[in-house]
Amino acid sequence: MMINENALPLDYLGRPLQDLRISVTDRCNLRCVYCMPKEVFGSDYPYLARDELLTYEEISRLTRLLAGMGVRKVRLTGGEPLLRHDIERLIEMLARIPDLDLTLTTNGALLTPEKARALRDSGLQRITISLDSLDDSVFASLNDVEFPVGRVLAGIDNAAAAGLTPVKINMVVVRSVNLDSVLPMARYFHGSGHILRFVEYMDVGDSNGWKLDEVVSSAEIIQLIGDELSLEPIEPNYLGEVARRWCYTDGAGEIGLISSVSQPFCGDCTRLRLSARGELFTCLFASSGHDVRSLLRSHVSNEDVSATIRSIWAQRDDRYSDLRSARTVGRPSVEMSYIGG
Repeated sequence: MMINENALPLDYLGRPLQDLRISVTDRCNLRCVYCMPKEVFGSDYPYLARDELLTYEEISRLTRLLAGMGVRKVRLTGGEPLLRHDIERLIEMLARIPDLDLTLTTNGALLTPEKARALRDSGLQRITISLDSLDDSVFASLNDVEFPVGRVLAGIDNAAAAGLTPVKINMVVVRSVNLDSVLPMARYFHGSGHILRFVEYMDVGDSNGWKLDEVVSSAEIIQLIGDELSLEPIEPNYLGEVARRWCYTDGAGEIGLISSVSQPFCGDCTRLRLSARGELFTCLFASSGHDVRSLLRSHVSNEDVSATIRSIWAQRDDRYSDLRSARTVGRPSVEMSYIGG
């Protein structure tokens, strides 16, 4: 494929580059069984050393270049991004880049009132918080460190009070563990002003023990909720939006469904992922990435860095979820804690 250096880049399948997910750390203080099971990520797990992480200056430089190529949405992820020291300084740097929608995904454990205000004051616009059940025993079985539901709910309240709204809440649904938590979660956040999003259990990485029969499809979730709280579909906010949107017919807000397994959205995927170590991944289910840390630390020009990224994107032909089948079983992929959700 020919690369026009003045045009916004399209990948091999004609998809534009619009979204950037930045993992700022591979560490997390929870051990969610679908992401960082403690059997793999134990006390002796070899996390990245400080000098292996991209610096805030390197992340900012790369993001500014990507903004020049059409990126408009930037999400900070991890691991748990609030574990990264002085994350507000990075947010301040990214907030100076014009026309960026800047958001962050967190488990909420560290989201005190002071932290939420500091994030908002530094330029963060919105936040997504993970919560997989309102039942402490069910939630503990998923986060695997006995972390209580109340702390996450307090984090949600703190984010809302700081103006990081609308708060989005992500719930990963695993059939044998928290299917019975779906309707209580819908009831609790119905009319709250927050947006609850149900995420199908995905086969990301090689350590989460994924099984297809543990996936609860979005259609099943819509049926379950809709039998009590009437729903109707609504249009996406923008091209490439991950969640399919449904609103309550009584006007009490909306929910989202992230359906990578049952309703793949590869066809309009516009996302590029940057790992904490400085590798670009063109798909959440990628087996390997492209090293840009070495490039950033070799004193090459911005033009050369941009040309490399354009080449990576131009060759992108990923559509793993479209192809998910027996032929993808056993295919190695990077862990979610490393690449970001």
